[in-house]
Amino acid sequence: MQNKGLIRLFAILLALICVYQLTFTFKAKQVEKDALEYANGNPQRETYYLDSVAGQPVFNFLGIRKYTYREVKEYEMNLGLDLKGGMNVTLEISVPDLIRSLANYSKDSTFVAALKMAEERQKNSQEDFVTLFGQSFEQIDPNGRLAAIFNTVDLRDKVNYNSTNAQVLQVIRKETDSAIDNAFNILRNRIDRFGVAQPNIQQLQTKGRILIELPGVKDADRVRKLLEGTAKLEFWETWENSEVYPYLLKANQRLREMNETGENTVAQDTTQKTETAEAAPASKTAEAKKDTTGTGLLNELDKAQSKDSLAASSAADIAKNFPLFSVLSPNTSRDGQLFRGPVVGYAHFKDTARVDKYLKMPQIRSIFPRNMMFRWTAKPMDKEGNYYQLVALKVTNRDGKAPLTGDVITDARQEFGQNRATSEVTMTMNSEGAKTWARLTRENVGKSIAIVLDGLVQSFPTVQGEITGGRSSITGNFSVNEAKDLANMLKSGKMPAPAHIVQEEIVGPTLGKESIRSGMWSFVIAFVLILLYMLFFYSGSAGMVANVALIANLFYIIGILASLGAVLTLPGIAGIVLTIGMSVDANVLIYERVQEELKAGKGMKLAIQDGYRNAYSAIIDGQVTTLLTGVVLYLFGSGPIKGFATTLIIGILTSMFTAIFITRLIFERWLAKDRKIKFVASMTAEWLRNPTIKFLDKRKIFYGVSGTMIAIALFALVFKGLNYGIDFKGGRTYVVRFEHPVQVEKVMNALTPEFGSAPEVKTFGGDNQVRITTDYRIDEDGNNVDADIEAKLYDGVKSFLPANTSEKDFLANYRMSSQKVGPTISDDIRKDALISIFFALVIIFLYILIRFRQWQYSLGAIVALAHDSFIVLGMFALFDGWLPFSLEVDQAFIAAILTVLGYSINDTVVVFDRIREYLHLHPKHDRKDVMDSAINSTLRRTFSTSLSTFVVLLAIFLFGGTSIKGFTFALMMGVVVGTYSSVFIATPIVYDTVKRIATKKGKK
Repeated sequence: MQNKGLIRLFAILLALICVYQLTFTFKAKQVEKDALEYANGNPQRETYYLDSVAGQPVFNFLGIRKYTYREVKEYEMNLGLDLKGGMNVTLEISVPDLIRSLANYSKDSTFVAALKMAEERQKNSQEDFVTLFGQSFEQIDPNGRLAAIFNTVDLRDKVNYNSTNAQVLQVIRKETDSAIDNAFNILRNRIDRFGVAQPNIQQLQTKGRILIELPGVKDADRVRKLLEGTAKLEFWETWENSEVYPYLLKANQRLREMNETGENTVAQDTTQKTETAEAAPASKTAEAKKDTTGTGLLNELDKAQSKDSLAASSAADIAKNFPLFSVLSPNTSRDGQLFRGPVVGYAHFKDTARVDKYLKMPQIRSIFPRNMMFRWTAKPMDKEGNYYQLVALKVTNRDGKAPLTGDVITDARQEFGQNRATSEVTMTMNSEGAKTWARLTRENVGKSIAIVLDGLVQSFPTVQGEITGGRSSITGNFSVNEAKDLANMLKSGKMPAPAHIVQEEIVGPTLGKESIRSGMWSFVIAFVLILLYMLFFYSGSAGMVANVALIANLFYIIGILASLGAVLTLPGIAGIVLTIGMSVDANVLIYERVQEELKAGKGMKLAIQDGYRNAYSAIIDGQVTTLLTGVVLYLFGSGPIKGFATTLIIGILTSMFTAIFITRLIFERWLAKDRKIKFVASMTAEWLRNPTIKFLDKRKIFYGVSGTMIAIALFALVFKGLNYGIDFKGGRTYVVRFEHPVQVEKVMNALTPEFGSAPEVKTFGGDNQVRITTDYRIDEDGNNVDADIEAKLYDGVKSFLPANTSEKDFLANYRMSSQKVGPTISDDIRKDALISIFFALVIIFLYILIRFRQWQYSLGAIVALAHDSFIVLGMFALFDGWLPFSLEVDQAFIAAILTVLGYSINDTVVVFDRIREYLHLHPKHDRKDVMDSAINSTLRRTFSTSLSTFVVLLAIFLFGGTSIKGFTFALMMGVVVGTYSSVFIATPIVYDTVKRIATKKGKK
């Protein structure tokens, strides 16, 4: 083998990268284990511990760089919600509301009617809303002019009375796209404030849709209100630090007195938490500044973080000697930052909420002027991300509202100022805003004006002079990205961009733990079975080499997933296990080829060399076709399906590398040492060796068998139909677990009055767990709709719960998971499913056509794939309701169908590859005999690969948990049917079509 050194170097470097990436996960788990030991079952103590070490180094990489616990958490392998529990939400920005805002909420009858028509059309159309709106407007009034409606104050510089409808629609599309991008930035900031570890937020391919994953979230109603609220951008005047300082001193003294007298319960709670801090090992807590005066708006818990304080002081000493929070005097410097202007203090992120409580206490609030309020900055002040600044805002209006809001901003952008190396932000206001802005800047020269979004201070630039005309420039030490973020934030205030939840999934932590346990068991059992099978079938030597390749393959898959920041889900685990099962195929192809070469009388070295070379074609063709289906899944799938596709793609690439190169390196090493190599076990040496079955003579029998199965499938599809999941029809699904077995009919009857019609209730897993599906109020949006339906669900099942179970307890402990899919997104899922299957078939057809140069091979492959898909669909229709698990047709089922297509075509291509080889070697032999010989020569390989893959899937099916039983059932049936079709359908189709064309041409 050429370039052995390069291959060995690549394998080592890849292994080192994987070890490096997986170390982050190992270190994170190590710290969390220490936190659990320290907490001793107290969640608050555990949270405190992790907060205290968030900025501390826990991983020193070769002395080059130290990583803090917070950074380690960012790089560790993420677990999906189905493994960890939490909430998954797909938000859709309301484009109709954006268009209404752009038109200044016009009451024009044509405009209102066009919007309503477009909203109705969107339910059954894949066109973007702006296009549908334009078409509806033209249909209602062909002579209508959009310019008359959209020539508003905000769009006057972009739309005039002479603008055509096409030009106006182009402006609307640009403005809505910009608003959607701004809404994404706002949501990202809100998620960052929510305090969730490893949140994920990303824009989806469908414009206006945003995916948000929040692991570990328990309060779903709070999340909904946070995400669906409209952004609130405000401009506030500020107080100077020197003005606020005396009030803070008085408040500090009052809090000290209250703490000494025990007057305040908050202070007592704080002292208790300080004792918790003292109990923590000094080596495990974060270090703070050792100076004890003027360190910022820090309560005594921050003081307790100092190692010196912990070593020398008790909790009582800390409470007595340190104020509950020390104030920031004018011109105080910390870490080189000089505090002037409106900044009056700072606090550790874990203490900001407690400081807020202090400042809102009636005894403390009365000390400050009524027109003084405080807000925290949106971004931390230090590189570690621990400390946030507190800014004093001045209330100047009688109604307590900001003097200027974001709706006056018409544009904002990032630019580079003249003679400046840093970025600045320019913003433009409408005429009304310009007048107010001129007054504000005139009255606050030399002072700061705070820009506040959703209650957090984004920036507080100092006014250099009166600004007239509404055009301003905000300068500072901005990076390009910081300036862009600020500009986007300013633009977001010029129009409301409400977001509605169109898809939602909640997984309880208990179900997540069960998924991890069942997933790991299925993984371990399947992997062990594969290792034992290879040793049994291919002897101790060759089988051991194959197992080394499988272990290396597994290591590479997990390491690469960690490197890419991929999210590991339960379908992802299934994808890894399935990939390992399928990766056996490459080893089988090579080993069978080597055995053929040895049978031909070649020496071991030459047999290995020729065996690998002759197997390359079948390996590449088979794996590439499966890889293509994985790519289609990745492009059109979402959530867990994309995770499954990711592991499938990575697994196919790594399996080819390990099977082809790693095993070859080991064998050549053994050959160099004259080590004895055996490629087959004595017990299996003659299994399916040189069979002489006349497959093509019996093709009509198999056509009849397939025709019968297809007829049964057709009967089941027509008269029984498929059980479409909410992915395809929309609705809500809840998995509820009771303490005792329940009857589904009784649960359904209890819920019928609540939902107005009978929901679908099925046993899900054990007889004490049910899955409830309903389309009740699925078309309605709003913050309270989901909460109201959860309340009705609770009322319906309350009689089956223990006495005195509250709604909160029910949602936390008995509702194991929930899922919501709106009608619009379900329509998109159906479309994506059809497109993905269509593209998979087209890509496979073209690839085989290119590789085999005859369309008959492509036709045989596609007919076999259609045969497999139709029979699996029929099985789902036929067995639904008869088997003790769900056979819903959903996104996971589509992933299974596409995987079956990839697996089946892999089998088929291996047979085709051998037919092509034999036709080249024996061009004058009868075609039927050549094809029969090719099928017979690959039977041993077909048996090994199919059996090993089926065993893997069976392990997943038995031990992988209820939620993926339907998914694995489809894969198991697909393996069986796919193996059958590759032998008994695909090749006979090729033979018959080639023969018919040859007959027409007068040739044999």
